[in-house]
Amino acid sequence: MTPAASTVVKTLIAQNPDVEDGGLRIDAGGAEGVDFAVSITETPEPTDSVVESDGAKVFLGESAVMVLDDKVLDASVDDAGAVQFAIAQQG
Repeated sequence: MTPAASTVVKTLIAQNPDVEDGGLRIDAGGAEGVDFAVSITETPEPTDSVVESDGAKVFLGESAVMVLDDKVLDASVDDAGAVQFAIAQQG
């Protein structure tokens, strides 16, 4: 997770009072496992892997771990406040 992604995840969690100590959950779906579902949640699922960076938590579903194991999560916020996540190869 990049520093920008850590900041965005922490900001999203802080804006949602129902998930005080939660994280961003990512799971893969679709036929190729390349469609991702992203949600904010209080706790990981029992089979999730937890990635923590600078206080930000990302919960990866089993199918997401297989696809994202060698990747890095980045994030940006546009002028309108919309968040966009990007996945890139680890460098």
